[in-house]
Amino acid sequence: MFLNLNHYKLDVYKSARQLRIECYKTLSEIPDTERFNIIDQIRRASTSVVLNITEGCSRKSELERKRYFEIARGSVIELDSCFDIVIECNYIKIEELRKIENLIKTTFILLSKMLK
Repeated sequence: MFLNLNHYKLDVYKSARQLRIECYKTLSEIPDTERFNIIDQIRRASTSVVLNITEGCSRKSELERKRYFEIARGSVIELDSCFDIVIECNYIKIEELRKIENLIKTTFILLSKMLK
């Protein structure tokens, strides 16, 4: 933000940020009993995607960059599983998660391309 670095312009970074925002918006729909379980996990994983893309972009070594992008992609997969649990527990209907679904898919695809 303050440094105005190049990763802010990347589509993968923009997608990851939007994914995090949408995840945070849905947290209020999940029961408070899940506060220290699925809610915290979604919060951590969605933040991890953004932060690992950021850190990866700051690395000079291609090997290091790819490692951070792999971690970010792993967090996207983790979010996918979290929302599977949310749907199975009937906390939120799948129809209400279409925006998150699209952002998960987009971010995953963009990260996968960065790893090639």
